[in-house]
Amino acid sequence: MHTSSREHRSRLRRALSVLCCFLAAAGSFGDVAAQAPAAPAASASLESKYLAPGFTQLAKGARVVIMPVDVELYSLSAGGVAEPRADWTAAALGHMKSAVTARIGATGLDATTMDEATADEFAEQVGLHAAVARSIALHHAAGGPWALPSKNGRLDWSFDDAMRPLQEKTGARYALFIYVRDSYASAERKAAMVAMMVLGVGLSGGTQSGYASLIDLETGRVLWFNRLLRVSGDLRESGAAAESMAALLTGFPAVR
Repeated sequence: MHTSSREHRSRLRRALSVLCCFLAAAGSFGDVAAQAPAAPAASASLESKYLAPGFTQLAKGARVVIMPVDVELYSLSAGGVAEPRADWTAAALGHMKSAVTARIGATGLDATTMDEATADEFAEQVGLHAAVARSIALHHAAGGPWALPSKNGRLDWSFDDAMRPLQEKTGARYALFIYVRDSYASAERKAAMVAMMVLGVGLSGGTQSGYASLIDLETGRVLWFNRLLRVSGDLRESGAAAESMAALLTGFPAVR
């Protein structure tokens, strides 16, 4: 392995370590705050909130690499324990890949989808995106008491040169990352929900959450970000998965 490659991996590991420590400190507070609904605002303000300062649009024909969707689906046990379901995840991955490819392909961008084998080389970048996206969701999208004063309400986040290897590999200027987690109530969980409802206690039946980020691979800047957080949707079905991806990609930058 070349020295520069080892240095990139070393920097990424250090960055991930720092982020994980920070997120561990935020812990449960982040999960609760991330579920808080955004305050009403004019559409122009919402648009600027999810675009980086000075960024307004993409040039037609710009090269974009669509990273494989980072997705996991779970079944909730009677006690609320999330149990991974590989079969559901595989089905959802196929549905979401088709939906995202169709959506971005219709914009006029020169978009290519990275295959799973190639993406394995960039597992650290995918993991780094997940950590940073969660931080953006907490400190920027949720805001309020969790907003960072230094950001002044702006989408001002960067990976520096951590994403540069992606550009070197693909020749693309931009990369689209998508992270989604979804859970569904099992039959036992539904029975528990009914039983507790009789006692006046509400139990969650599952949550669909996700983040989408457009990153400038040359500068490392996050140019656009959106999050999805709701208790509806079903990624196991093609039509419903397409609707979820359309919701997550709402506000994607204009292409002109």
